This record gives sequence, structure tokens and C-alpha cells, in this order.
Amino acid sequence: MIVQVKVKPGSKVEKVVSSDDGLTVYLHARAHDGEANTALVKALADYYDVSKSQVEILRGQKSHQKVVEII
Repeated sequence: MIVQVKVKPGSKVEKVVSSDDGLTVYLHARAHDGEANTALVKALADYYDVSKSQVEILRGQKSHQKVVEII
């Protein structure tokens, strides 16, 4: 499954919010040295109840807008 994700790093609360145009993921981690991407993979793995290895960021490594594949 391919999912459009908007990432909000540096948030006070960690949560995943579903909407018509994809997901918005709020993360504690900052967008520094890939910390937010690592936290995003973990958050989506928990949300979809899959392992972290089944979550891959396809596009948007350095952007707030990402395309993620859940295997």
C-alpha cells in the first residue's frame, strides 16, 4: 500500500491522524540527522501493526511531504 504522509516534527504529542488526502504524523523527533524519518517509520509500523522493515520511505526523504510504502 502506498500512502501520502505529511510529517510534523517537533510536536508535543506523537500521533497519527488519518484524512482524505493521506496521513498526518506528529512526531517528537526533530528533522535533524534523519531522526524524524526514523521516528516516522516506527510510528507508521505501530499504526499499521507491521514491523519497521515493512515500512519504506519512497520519496521525500528531506521533505515534510512523503510517499511511504507499507508492505
